Amino acid sequence: MAEQLKIKLSIANRVYPLTIAPSQEEGLRKAAKKIEAMISQFEQNYSVRDKQDVLAMCALQFASQVEQKKIDKAEVSEEVENKLDALNQLLHEHLSA
Repeated sequence: MAEQLKIKLSIANRVYPLTIAPSQEEGLRKAAKKIEAMISQFEQNYSVRDKQDVLAMCALQFASQVEQKKIDKAEVSEEVENKLDALNQLLHEHLSA
């Protein structure tokens, strides 16, 4: 079994002890830092003081980003597939002639 790493992350003035694979540390620390920055931004811009409301807004923001990336990726995949189909048709026409 791979060696595990014990870290503590602070989010919204609470400390969360985690046991993780060393390869996850950088991503988790960056994510916690982004959450903290987003919390500060929401508190400043919207005068929200309840941490649960702020955390819910952060969760919605991150979830919407993930969903939008899925939508964008699907659109790009469809566009690429259409272009490949067109290219394949052109090749077929030229090879058949």
